[in-house]
Amino acid sequence: MMPTILLGTANIPNNGGELRLTQRGDDFVIGLKGGLGELMTSRMYSSEQALAELGCAHIHGLEQVRVLVGGMGMGFTLAAALKATTLSSEVHVAELVPEIIEWNKGALGACAGRPLDDERVRVHVGDVAALFETKRNYDAILLDVDNGPEAFTHVDNNSLYSVERLQAIHQTLRPKGMLAVWSAWHEPSFTKKLQKANFKNISVQTVRAHQGKGSKHMIYLAQK
Repeated sequence: MMPTILLGTANIPNNGGELRLTQRGDDFVIGLKGGLGELMTSRMYSSEQALAELGCAHIHGLEQVRVLVGGMGMGFTLAAALKATTLSSEVHVAELVPEIIEWNKGALGACAGRPLDDERVRVHVGDVAALFETKRNYDAILLDVDNGPEAFTHVDNNSLYSVERLQAIHQTLRPKGMLAVWSAWHEPSFTKKLQKANFKNISVQTVRAHQGKGSKHMIYLAQK
């Protein structure tokens, strides 16, 4: 049996726990120390790709668009966003834990095709919420932070999905811009918050974790 190799550890800010990157054969896993489960795995990433595909569908083929990916993870959403946009576009990625960026520059990066090497990528190490105060005018904002609208690993992320913060996201988007949010489960109250934040054309798409099978995940879509 192949051994599980610990490649790295990282502390989540504000006492959020310890992340562990492990490898077994060709498979990589990022999980929480203490047997609290896998947060992400290189075996199942279809819903992470779907986040970008659905969130960027309205800008397909357009030039000079700007996309924000909240949460680097294993790079699958970032890679899909790059694929969905033109060469004249910019894709910004925000990641709270700096080690995750470094892991994606190393051995982990091969899983998603090393999207950080793309010259269109701009990296922000820190809270994605800080970018909603800069009025950068994004065409699409793709959020995969913790397990979705109910924060899991980082308690401060609860405020990211408050009505006030959603209103700030709304203001950050360009006209017809799209917010897409990944969630491990359906949270009915979140659609009501999106409505209160003045989003339109709100929908919830169910996607599978891996190529039509595995756990069901949710993608919330809301347009300015």
